[in-house]
Amino acid sequence: MSKRQKILLSSALGIVFLVLIFMPKGSLLDRSMDEVDITDSAEVREIVYKYGIPVDDYHVDYGVVSKNQSLSTILVAHGLSGREILRLVESSKGVFDVRKIRPGQAYACFYPRDTTARMSFWVYEADPRSYVLFDLRDEYKTEVVNYPVEWIRKQAAGTVESSLWNAMSVAGSDPMLAVELSRIFGWTIDFFGLQKQDAFRVIYEQESIEGRELSNFRVLGAVFTQADSDYYAIPFFQSGEWMYFNEQGKSLEGAFLKAPLDFFRITSRFSNSRFHPVLKRYRSHHGVDYAAPVGTPVYAIGAGTVTARAYDRKGGGNYVKIKHANSYVTTYMHLSKFAKGLRVGQKVAQKETIGYVGNSGMSTGPHLDFRIHENGRPVNPLKIKSQPKEPVRPENRAEFTVLRDSVVKELRSLTPF
Repeated sequence: MSKRQKILLSSALGIVFLVLIFMPKGSLLDRSMDEVDITDSAEVREIVYKYGIPVDDYHVDYGVVSKNQSLSTILVAHGLSGREILRLVESSKGVFDVRKIRPGQAYACFYPRDTTARMSFWVYEADPRSYVLFDLRDEYKTEVVNYPVEWIRKQAAGTVESSLWNAMSVAGSDPMLAVELSRIFGWTIDFFGLQKQDAFRVIYEQESIEGRELSNFRVLGAVFTQADSDYYAIPFFQSGEWMYFNEQGKSLEGAFLKAPLDFFRITSRFSNSRFHPVLKRYRSHHGVDYAAPVGTPVYAIGAGTVTARAYDRKGGGNYVKIKHANSYVTTYMHLSKFAKGLRVGQKVAQKETIGYVGNSGMSTGPHLDFRIHENGRPVNPLKIKSQPKEPVRPENRAEFTVLRDSVVKELRSLTPF
């Protein structure tokens, strides 16, 4: 190469170098990328799962178990053979009893999309909190899966106009919360004798599964105002269990419940002269009648021993009698049936189910006739006083006080509807 050619080449390289230095940043890169025209051919999509299965990959048939349907009849209708069903039943042993599949429960069948292959999964909704996943692919497998649970914190306040149930609805809360409050205050407040303008305030958590709220609650604090008196319920852990105490640290739980069943209507009270609806004459009625649907659980109001489980041919129908401490005896009459396994001589705990509301004996409708005797003498169940359980212990008092002050402050900030 001649000297002249070398000079020209050096000059050209210098010019290119200067252009690269002073060119706007990114323009060469941008132009190169445009020319290459790189595109991402992978499809970007959100994968939606149901029961842990990517639903977009399957065709899903949903159904509800009908009366008299079994696992076999359902799966045969969806194309499975007897041999395949037998394999599935074998895989479920020790995990889920297929005989417990019952009418009204939902199920889902998953088939591979765009193929004629048989079902890959069958899912049975066992209850609101769990489902059973039957994997019908290569190796048959059965698994019971619990839904993830979320507890949502809420507040409610209201005034009773007709019933606590209706007041809960007006306040925008699940009416079943009224039942939970009746359980907590069951030793303190007569929920069958509520008056207009009685009021409540409550802080609670409600169980939720996949956006569905269940009628299951954790009451974090409550106050019920009745006859110008405030009755507080503050949960506190003591003696290995959560219990409710009032603002003074006294237990809300007593030796006897206020009522032997949850939150239903009183139709007849304790009286020495009541007109009998069947006999059509006046006679004493030394008990309280609670109207409730047939099958409503009836509880022992206190711990004791069953002394009678029989049928009263004089009008009481199926009845249970329990002997308690301090010479008290309680009687529960007109039951539809007894609790399974209940027997004379058996010890029962407070609020243990002993039977179910019915219409047996001399009765005009389903109700519970409840009676209490002290030393053989009838006493009014609505006026009996119950000795409370252990209060907050001295060594726990400081911790309880901090919790109480926080709960009471929040409850007082709530305004009833």
